Amino acid sequence: MAKESFIKGTLILAAAALVARVLGVVQRVPLEHMLGVTGGASFTLASNVYLMLLTVATAGIPSTLSKMVSERYALNRPEEAQRIYFAAILFGLGMGVVITIFLYAFAPLYASMSSVPEASLAIRALAPALILFPVIAMMRGYFQGRNLMAPGGISQIIEQILRVITAVGLALILYKWGYSQEQMAAGASFGGVLGSIGAFLVMIYYGRKLKKADRAAGIAAIERGTGPKTPLRRIYAEIFKFSIPIVITSLAVPLIYAIDSSIIVPILKGQVGEAQATEALKILGMNAQSIAGIPPILAIALSTSIIPIISSAFARKDMDYLKNQVTLALRIALLSGMPIVLILCTAAFSINGLLFSSTNGSGIIALLTSCTIFQIVMMVSSSILYGLGRPKTPMFHVVIGILTKLLGSFTLGYIFGIYGIIGSTMLCFAVVMLLNLRSLKQIVGFKILGSRWAGFLTTVILLTGIGYLIEWAGNQLTHVMHARMAYFFSSSFVGLILIILYPVMLIVFRVITAEELKSYPKPLRKVLQPFMRFQRRQGVRASE
Repeated sequence: MAKESFIKGTLILAAAALVARVLGVVQRVPLEHMLGVTGGASFTLASNVYLMLLTVATAGIPSTLSKMVSERYALNRPEEAQRIYFAAILFGLGMGVVITIFLYAFAPLYASMSSVPEASLAIRALAPALILFPVIAMMRGYFQGRNLMAPGGISQIIEQILRVITAVGLALILYKWGYSQEQMAAGASFGGVLGSIGAFLVMIYYGRKLKKADRAAGIAAIERGTGPKTPLRRIYAEIFKFSIPIVITSLAVPLIYAIDSSIIVPILKGQVGEAQATEALKILGMNAQSIAGIPPILAIALSTSIIPIISSAFARKDMDYLKNQVTLALRIALLSGMPIVLILCTAAFSINGLLFSSTNGSGIIALLTSCTIFQIVMMVSSSILYGLGRPKTPMFHVVIGILTKLLGSFTLGYIFGIYGIIGSTMLCFAVVMLLNLRSLKQIVGFKILGSRWAGFLTTVILLTGIGYLIEWAGNQLTHVMHARMAYFFSSSFVGLILIILYPVMLIVFRVITAEELKSYPKPLRKVLQPFMRFQRRQGVRASE
């Protein structure tokens, strides 16, 4: 696999993830206005427990499948890869049915334990989506192992489009007909079921298309019965050897969100009352988590596309190429994620007021979004370790991080309330990230920024101050125009000015050098090349 394949695959997945996340925010904006506090809390609880169980249902197999398939094709053993794919599909179908029944049966108990009994109906409405999504995940993993990222990306977009249309449409109909917030939340949750059907049909289409291509290339010996069949028992043994650690690693973010959804009301209701505690849950899920899901978009794409690249290079023992790809992935993840984090954090008040029903909880949005810079590096470093054949390493680190999260939540939460709970999330991500980087350093020699950390931190501090200053000035417009219009101008100014100043400052402070720019993807080179004049002028003045 060439370097350009890695970059192209990452960009495809990043574009698909961006569209999906934007559609996710588009969905939650009208829902936040319609569902109210109880409905929003119910929808949040249903979504978070669903995402956690989906990770369990797929058992980390998509990433394992991507790794195993890429290795088989690198070693010219396509028939074995086909057999592994067949075994993964069987597992996904069986687990989908089991987890769906489990979630439907235990929905009332879980909702009651989380002090939001109204969420039971929303959880049950979303449960049938778990029948198809594990199979869809297996199909995406197989395509990624074949270095085909477009099918998974397109299916993700179609899934979100159908989810948004169904969720908002059903919630609006139920709202107009005078149904309760609980029932509207269930209607919105059912959008996930229609989304799963759309995504499955897209993957079936691409599956048939690839099947024809494989037959033309003579890779269908298994289906005709002319090739050797690897026993399913042996395949599952190999799959679970790698997938059990990866599922624990993959559970980090959905489990943290599920923990927060489950404990916020029980912890906070003794401090602020049950009504305000439920509102905090609603703000965290409907407002903060939707906004905080935007910065890790590229990291998710990198984490997915880097696995087959690292696995293939490691199998070939191409250590120079491996070192370059590890460095490039971590550096791009950090440098591309930070400006989005800065914009969303500094403009949190305006973004919250622009999109949602009030500016309540803007501090929650800012703090949760700031956590994502650690989450970004954590996710990419975990995938690299997995591609290097060290799946248990990030697994143990995630376990340590989750324990840190639980300890922090039940101590800081009772002291600082919702901010203590979110602070423990930041601590969790930071601990896992540092442990991952330490272990990775022992295997591959890399430097994310090296001696340029001072310039990077200076850039971040200066832009944070500039962003908050622009945000404050922009919000003064609420005295002369409609509040939402003022919030639009304020958030737009913050985004525009920071996105222009960020690359300039990176170059001025020599975080990015002209020599290093040659190794960056072509789109980034085109964006950054004009700013290199600042660095060259500095160099001329220094020599004079």
